[in-house]
Amino acid sequence: MKKILYSCLVCVLLALLLGMAGAILYDRAQHFLTFAPDSQASPVVFVVFPGQSLKTIANDLEKEHLVTNGTWFRLYARYKGVAKKIKAGEYEMSGALTPVQILDILVQGKERLIALSFPEGFTMDQLALRVEAQGFCSARKFSALCRNPAFIKKMKVPSHSLEGFLFPDTYFFPVHAKCTDILEKMVSTFFRHIPAAWESRARALGFSLQEIITLASMIEKETAAPEERPLIASVFHNRLKKRMRLESDPTVVYGLSDFSGRIRKKHLRNPTPYNTYQIRGLPKGPIANPGLLSIKAALYPASASYLYFVSKNDRTHHFSKTLAEHNRAVYVYQIKKKVGGEL
Repeated sequence: MKKILYSCLVCVLLALLLGMAGAILYDRAQHFLTFAPDSQASPVVFVVFPGQSLKTIANDLEKEHLVTNGTWFRLYARYKGVAKKIKAGEYEMSGALTPVQILDILVQGKERLIALSFPEGFTMDQLALRVEAQGFCSARKFSALCRNPAFIKKMKVPSHSLEGFLFPDTYFFPVHAKCTDILEKMVSTFFRHIPAAWESRARALGFSLQEIITLASMIEKETAAPEERPLIASVFHNRLKKRMRLESDPTVVYGLSDFSGRIRKKHLRNPTPYNTYQIRGLPKGPIANPGLLSIKAALYPASASYLYFVSKNDRTHHFSKTLAEHNRAVYVYQIKKKVGGEL
């Protein structure tokens, strides 16, 4: 009888000890999963390489002080059934995150994203330099893709290059993004912002989409003042109707490969497919990537009879209806100010 009681007591004690140990282990596990190692920690870049094992990933997390225990992290990942679902990539994390949050980031593939800002009026070659500076791909490869007939066809861009069809915006890409990824995103964003009504409006005006974007790119390069864009557009529309040369300085610059400084007479006389001092009508294609305001201005110009404009050197322009009036404005805002400045 005593032996039975003794055995029962031992079993009870063992059960109590196991229960206490289990409770302690559970509490420690809960603490590990729900508390961040260091709420003041600065972000670090953590890389998961393709084919890397869960054990290596967990150990690296512990070495970077992102988790306090790599083994426990590994066990938690297996418990959740996501041990083989962690995605390779470059992540920005810190010790201010809990292991639960870190595992979610790795499984969801929430990689570190790099901002790429693309201002209105940038050319594709200017963008290529910025893409290279951000470490994505070489400017040469980017520019070549913008002119690649097969890639242009794949993007369904109705032009000989992607110029004009790369939508200006701030984009966010993972560090391993390729040239094709960036260009596909920019072109798709462009078409997403062009409503069908605008394409119908272009046809009603007698223009193709490429011609409207070409006109919009000229407007974009001519003025930085949003309120002037419909007026600039009206000048170009009026001159086209009268079969006058557009004589837009930015088209001259775009056609030159080695331009720097001021536009000279020799530049105006240079016969390129873009020089609207030499050709009638629109240039060969867009000379930059315009924003929506310039595209809208090209489609809906102001109702005005101006045929000329000249810079007032304050980011705005003086508009004229006759050549005589224009020449007076050129004297006032360009020649007279230049002479006065030299005196």
